[in-house]
Amino acid sequence: MASVCVNESVQAVWLTLSVLHESVFRTTDLPVDARFEAWAERMGGTHAPMQLTSDRTADYRGHQRVIGLGDDVTVWPATFDHLVFRRTPKLVRQSDPETYHLSLLLKGEGAADWGREQAAYRINDFHTNSSSRSWDIATGPDPVTLVGLEIPRSLVVVPGHRHDRFVGGRVSGQEGIGALLAQFLLQLVADTSPYQPSDAPRLGTVVVDLVTAVFAHAVDADLRLLPETHGRTLTLQAKSYIRRHLSDPDLTPARIAAAHHISRSYLYRLFQAEGLAVASYIRDQRLEKARRDLADPRLHAVPIHVVAARWGFPRAAEFTRAFRTAYGLPPSELREQALTEA
Repeated sequence: MASVCVNESVQAVWLTLSVLHESVFRTTDLPVDARFEAWAERMGGTHAPMQLTSDRTADYRGHQRVIGLGDDVTVWPATFDHLVFRRTPKLVRQSDPETYHLSLLLKGEGAADWGREQAAYRINDFHTNSSSRSWDIATGPDPVTLVGLEIPRSLVVVPGHRHDRFVGGRVSGQEGIGALLAQFLLQLVADTSPYQPSDAPRLGTVVVDLVTAVFAHAVDADLRLLPETHGRTLTLQAKSYIRRHLSDPDLTPARIAAAHHISRSYLYRLFQAEGLAVASYIRDQRLEKARRDLADPRLHAVPIHVVAARWGFPRAAEFTRAFRTAYGLPPSELREQALTEA
């Protein structure tokens, strides 16, 4: 059953749903004079601190769902009245979560200004942004409906210093890789009830991979990268591949190298350049995913050996030894501590 929470600073009310980590916010649940302030706070928490103004502040109407997909990836379908978003250089300096933002516009209109660049928003296209840049965005007079997506820059394998090549750009949501991303997001937000909490990070991985593919295609990264940058990109791609296949107990350096058309020795050198070993990186990622599941009260009924197998540890004894070495206590004790603290 849904539970009601209250944001004490603005008395904002939202519902927390029970399948994926999802919250719903409606301004109509609030007194009229508190609605716009609550919406402004909600928007600032969804992406990054902003200055918001509107010509509808007297009785502001907005509805937003926020769906968490793990690793700070969030999807947020929303419908709201006229709004002007302003992220100033001062706000960027004060707080930068270092995220990329994509908006799939479904209804309404809008325009963005980055100083030297301007863009008009088009329906069924993705429009990109970054919390690390200042900008002004204004919607039209009629309510806007969109699907927003927030994703940490660190998860996108396109090198960060090239972000100016696609931030502020437009990507078609009706063809190519952009259409794949749009279809995935629209199906996800249409009905989250089939998914379990444990599905969230897997769905997040799909989103990360699709966004990476969209960005890489947009900047044609592989054809322009310097050799050292290409190596860094290969490392990021290999890490992404590892995260997607952690549940496979047969995940090996040889398989990772083959998937990226490089030799094992070159794969080792790429990781060594970051002070890492491939096998240790795989183990540490698996252990962290298992630790997160064991600390989740919603998964308390899942046997520990099932959690271990889910993340690539088919032998329970081996998992327990590795877990104790990494975290200083056995899996069962960590789970009990998490339940006590919940």
